[in-house]
Amino acid sequence: MTELPKSATGLKVRLCSVRIYRTVLDQHRTLEDALERDEAVAELDGRDRAFLINLLRTIFRHLGEIEAIKASHLTKALPKKSGSASDILTVGIAQLLFLDTPAHAAIDMSVRMAKADRNATHFSGLINAVLRKVSSAGNTSLDANRLNTPDWLWKRWVKTYGEAIAAEIAASHRREPPLDISVKSDGAAWAEKLGGQLLPTGQVRLAQHRGLISALPGFAEGEWWVQDAAASLPVLLMGELQGRTALDICAAPGGKTMQLAAAGAIVTAVDISAERLKRLRENLERTGLMAKVVEADGTSLGMSERFDAVLLDAPCSATGTIRRHPELPYIRKDAPTPDHCATQRVLLTEAADRVKPGGSLVYCTCSLEPEEGEKQISWFRAAFPHFTLVPAGSVIPAELRTAEGWLRLLPSMSIGNSQGMDGFFMARLDRTR
Repeated sequence: MTELPKSATGLKVRLCSVRIYRTVLDQHRTLEDALERDEAVAELDGRDRAFLINLLRTIFRHLGEIEAIKASHLTKALPKKSGSASDILTVGIAQLLFLDTPAHAAIDMSVRMAKADRNATHFSGLINAVLRKVSSAGNTSLDANRLNTPDWLWKRWVKTYGEAIAAEIAASHRREPPLDISVKSDGAAWAEKLGGQLLPTGQVRLAQHRGLISALPGFAEGEWWVQDAAASLPVLLMGELQGRTALDICAAPGGKTMQLAAAGAIVTAVDISAERLKRLRENLERTGLMAKVVEADGTSLGMSERFDAVLLDAPCSATGTIRRHPELPYIRKDAPTPDHCATQRVLLTEAADRVKPGGSLVYCTCSLEPEEGEKQISWFRAAFPHFTLVPAGSVIPAELRTAEGWLRLLPSMSIGNSQGMDGFFMARLDRTR
């Protein structure tokens, strides 16, 4: 459990949580973006910030359950002029049921939050009463998997994967994800140093790490970087990279760029965002890895050079990352958008033109939607017959390979003996002429 803020700052942190929660929903911003834009967050110390982030992620991870529990204890919906009363209840229920916050602390802070809002203050007694009932009743038997998945997303997954697998995906989103890191070398040694588990990919997995990542051994020295286990697999699909030229399209913030460089490739990293490229350069500097960094639109690169290996991690609906970004289902109405799919095809066309004859193209998206994965590759193979699909080899754990040759990873899958990873689609296609 994340340590509670001191009483002097506890109210400030919780008021901040209500404000950011509302910003995410009303302005359709990611949680990361909302946190970065909130000036009060910058003033919090490390412990308070960690508590705030964990609280907000917990709220979104269990939001369907929270709303159902809230409704069961209210005889009627709160009026529009109740200010932040409903959101205060949301924050309070999250602490009581999913963060093991002592009841007296969660209820007291919630009442104080209400009294700090001129509209919600009239409902402070109601908030007190409801939270006391929730504390006594506990978490009732609810279909949490279904409740925590918005209708539009649940229907898509049931149609694509069937109800049983859809429920497994939803269940994985309720669990706090571990921290996966990619190392420059000697994963076994770093697993021992960090008290983690060595994955079949050579990465190290730390279970439920909530402290400052930058405080871990080896971070400042640039020995490793954070990268989900699934996100490390596209580079592994490329096979031997020592001395080969590689183009990383849509590269920022640079996890795969660093992975390519660490494998000995001569890397060119391209991204359209100057701000995201700033983070990529910072990551390269910290790790001491080398890459040529180019700010350019991947749909029109304007370069004549061809490469031995091209990696395209295309912009997508990102539904495979909900376990780490639980707010995503609540800031989007549907996925994937036609614009995403159209852009992916333009990017694929440009990427194909950058591959040398005999070279490799790896396409991937952190999406669970077949429109952004399987269907794109089916289109590509028909449009570019001089590319051949290459089945995933032994470098990829056997349990993750498919009969088709590509990889379709679900967040409910295991890697080694550890459960959970981002949802991804990826495929390697070699150019024959």
